[in-house]
Amino acid sequence: MSKDDKFAEAGKTAVMQNVQGLIGFLQSYPPFNLMEPAHLAWLVEHAQLRFFAAGEPILQPQDGPVQRFFILKQGLVRGERVVADADRPDTTFEIGTGECFPLAALLGERATRTLHRAAQDSFCLTIERDTFVTLFSRSLPFRDFALRGVSSLLDQVNQQAQKQASETLGAHYSLDARLDELVGHSPVHCLPDTSIRSAVRQMHEASVGSIVITDEGLAPLGIFTLRDLRALIASDEVDLTRPLSTVMTPEPAALPSSASAFDAAIAMTQRHIAHICVVDGGRLSGVVSERDLFSLQRVNLVHLARTLRQAESVERLVALRSHIHQLVDSMLAHGASSGQITRIITLFNDHTVCRVIELCIAEHGDPGVPFSWLCFGSEGRQEQTLHTDQDNGIMFSAASPEQAEERRAVLLPLAEKINQALAQCGFTLCKGNIMASNPELCLSAREWQARFDRIIASTTPANLLKSAIYFDFRVVWGDRRAADQVFSGVLRKIGSNTLFQQQMAQNALQHRPPIGRLRDFVVARSGAEKDTLDIKVQGLGPFVDGARLLALANGIAASNTQERLQQLRQRGVLDPLDADAYIEGYQFIQLVRMQQHQQQDREQRPFSNRLDPDSLNQLDRRILRESFRQAKRLQGSLALRYNL
Repeated sequence: MSKDDKFAEAGKTAVMQNVQGLIGFLQSYPPFNLMEPAHLAWLVEHAQLRFFAAGEPILQPQDGPVQRFFILKQGLVRGERVVADADRPDTTFEIGTGECFPLAALLGERATRTLHRAAQDSFCLTIERDTFVTLFSRSLPFRDFALRGVSSLLDQVNQQAQKQASETLGAHYSLDARLDELVGHSPVHCLPDTSIRSAVRQMHEASVGSIVITDEGLAPLGIFTLRDLRALIASDEVDLTRPLSTVMTPEPAALPSSASAFDAAIAMTQRHIAHICVVDGGRLSGVVSERDLFSLQRVNLVHLARTLRQAESVERLVALRSHIHQLVDSMLAHGASSGQITRIITLFNDHTVCRVIELCIAEHGDPGVPFSWLCFGSEGRQEQTLHTDQDNGIMFSAASPEQAEERRAVLLPLAEKINQALAQCGFTLCKGNIMASNPELCLSAREWQARFDRIIASTTPANLLKSAIYFDFRVVWGDRRAADQVFSGVLRKIGSNTLFQQQMAQNALQHRPPIGRLRDFVVARSGAEKDTLDIKVQGLGPFVDGARLLALANGIAASNTQERLQQLRQRGVLDPLDADAYIEGYQFIQLVRMQQHQQQDREQRPFSNRLDPDSLNQLDRRILRESFRQAKRLQGSLALRYNL
């Protein structure tokens, strides 16, 4: 081989190694990790590697319609927008290694609205617009990412979480499935005058656990289950010739066929039932049982709810609580989102609280004073994970201050028993004493109203902190009418008090998302928390605080963060795209937190909200960074809205 041939061969080898190196680089980052090798090779063959010095503009609005697609290979790119009356540009986002830009401008065939500047010496892979269009048409994963952005990546994350849990449980199921997808056979039904014996024979022949009693037009009138049959047989008088209408459960729970499996799961868990009628246009079209709904191993959803509510002792409740940890893994395997899982956890926590109250009343004796048990914080928002403490109070009625003192004296010993029993069940005692056993939180409805009025009227730091706790509240046990009236007054007063809103906004900006200008994440630099960030306070906090403020200011009574954001979207307070991005960001951070708690529980380590971002894979790191950016955007919109 001649010298020239050797040089040519060496050159080809170097080019091939470079191509393979670039393909390997892209395969480490979404969406390129999902693309076919041929499409990746085609992208690399048509790409150029360009260098941009620190401070150099890469894309500018004045350049006109964007002509290139960029993938950051090394360095950091900052998105800047000029803000009126500001000394320096506002950094709206940062782009890290493996991320690409500017998708929206390319798809819209327009100029970028943001100045993209190299924050460090940076290298970018670039392809021409025509190449981008060809890739968009050929690669489905690339097209999906280009159109849906981070939402498409969240699908990958949810699939990963589901796969991990499924490998443990051997189950695969989606809680987003419609009920008409779960109905496998025609519903077993009969008329009201059918005898009990005939109805049981129908159930036996069809191998089902229920029969629906309908009229001639198939409108459900009642339901009879094997559980009802066992109770009937155990009674003193058993006459199987009686008509089924005399022993059926009237007005059975029903959902339309368009409802999801999760809707049915919530209904079953709340009402302690194992069957849901599927009804469309007033006609029975099917029955979904808990067995149809879940193939959960070791944990039975409705059975666990029923067992909690019927537990004979606090010690039995403590034993049952371990099943909730198993349930979280099971729900992840069934495709549940973080929002769905926290709602289920909260439901079981509610069942536990209610049973603890009933057991303590049975042991302590009826105080003779009707009361409602209030919960605040994450339980009030229905956003509890496995790691939770107590934030609760009591509301009762009293005609005078003297009567309030008398009733408080009667209720406080019972409240102390309840708080201690909840602590046995894993609800940590509140270090700040935000518990019903505190005389300041065992109040009449009038006293609660006066307390809330003082919080709103005087915007001290202490009162702002209280608003962040007490204005996320629900009634878990007892009559809720008085509490609803009190909270209606809170909404009216906050809605008309712009000063209080502004102070709440200022308070909502205290905890900044942990992302900086020059690094992916801002972590603690020393001490036991070195190299970690607080995913609850710094990550979830901005979403929770922002949604609370905007909901209270706009008369929205919902306490759940996602529900608040959805209602703010519906009312036009938030742009639909912004609201969706906030919800996705919040859900992902909650999912990361939940997975960490599950891991800590499996390894029998103390629960902690401190996260080492280096423990995440590339996909999770990228979406976590984007989620923090959305939290930062929400805070920026609050600052603009309230002139802060």
